[in-house]
Amino acid sequence: MKLLEQLDRLLLEHLGIITTSQALGIGISKPIFYAYVKEKNLKRVAHGIYVSETSWPDSMYMLHLRCAQAIFSHETALFLHDLTDREPTQYAITVRTGYNPSKLQADGYKVYTIKGNLHTVGLTKATTSFGHTVPVYNIERTICDIVRSRSEIEIQTLQDALKRYAQLENKNIRTLMHYAALFRVERIIRQYLGVLM
Repeated sequence: MKLLEQLDRLLLEHLGIITTSQALGIGISKPIFYAYVKEKNLKRVAHGIYVSETSWPDSMYMLHLRCAQAIFSHETALFLHDLTDREPTQYAITVRTGYNPSKLQADGYKVYTIKGNLHTVGLTKATTSFGHTVPVYNIERTICDIVRSRSEIEIQTLQDALKRYAQLENKNIRTLMHYAALFRVERIIRQYLGVLM
């Protein structure tokens, strides 16, 4: 397969978004890739991330490409799991302690940090409204996160999410309580569940 055909396929597979690292990953040199970007009139939206003129920009997916260790969390995870009707005005992500979030915060993202050993607890994947797959915490981890950060979360958002969680058929109370112990919110979660269930 010719190099340009490989790039066309990559662009198509990722719904009009392509990165320098993806091109390098399939053995295409930077000069060839940048010539392709110019030829196809791709728009640079962030460092190493290019979008075709015909694609709708998926800001969640682009954030994931920009910061691979970022995991969607808190209100954004609630939205992805359909535990809130409110689309977040500001995406919330969690990164490992030690990562410098200043650029992401300056760009309007809400960035939480957590110790490395807890960073991937409850990691799963979700599909954005544009059809891209992004990393997100599972429902039980998300409930623990919003309870842990309840001083920064709107009380209505917290209460609605807990009510919706209590009504889920596929909820896993054992996993929730395991995570609650890890994140030291076991007592508070028990209180909320005692009222709701």
